[in-house]
Amino acid sequence: MNISKESCNRNNRYRCPKQEIEFLESDTNMSDKIRQFDVEQFQSVETVDFNVFRRPLHPELFEICRSQRFYQGDYEVNIWVTGCSHVVSVTNDGQTLCENVCRHDQMLPARGLVRRMPFVGNRKYQCKWADQKNIYMMSFLAEQMGESVYAKTHNDLLRVARKRGIYVPFQNNVATNGLSPFTFIDYEAHWEELHIYAFHAFPEQRTILKSQSLFSMKK
Repeated sequence: MNISKESCNRNNRYRCPKQEIEFLESDTNMSDKIRQFDVEQFQSVETVDFNVFRRPLHPELFEICRSQRFYQGDYEVNIWVTGCSHVVSVTNDGQTLCENVCRHDQMLPARGLVRRMPFVGNRKYQCKWADQKNIYMMSFLAEQMGESVYAKTHNDLLRVARKRGIYVPFQNNVATNGLSPFTFIDYEAHWEELHIYAFHAFPEQRTILKSQSLFSMKK
């Protein structure tokens, strides 16, 4: 699995028909909490880890700015935006696999931790879960750019993020270049597969953290 610069420009043909997904919860009216959230207080690019757990994580561990919960096929999905970071939990047959991007000093349980990686460079990881019948694969890229390339990439992502997926801007942390940090999470929910595309933008450091994940559920 590779993350390309064109990944934000995929067309909409992959999207499941809206009626196939059973949405349980969607916290879209959290503007006051987002306005008050100080990304710089919690995170910088150098302090971010990518974690994988074979268990759910408790919501009280995080400052959740926006969330979405839905069923598709035989699995349940919880997506939380937690600043320029995220939690995605997938439950199938009573077992949960969770990916988490957060600062390295975030309080997290030791039980169930499968992998912890500093969000640096380009990394890949995969494992099996749910009695070894399901597969999880991920790759991430921390990409730092020059000023003009970053501004174009940032704005290209914004155009896509405003049309689909889960988009959370943090406008109280405007960088010196006039751009604001944001999180954009897009997803493809198929009957036996969930694809997650996450982008965390740090304009002051001209860096975007990109991750791409596949949760494959086999009957």
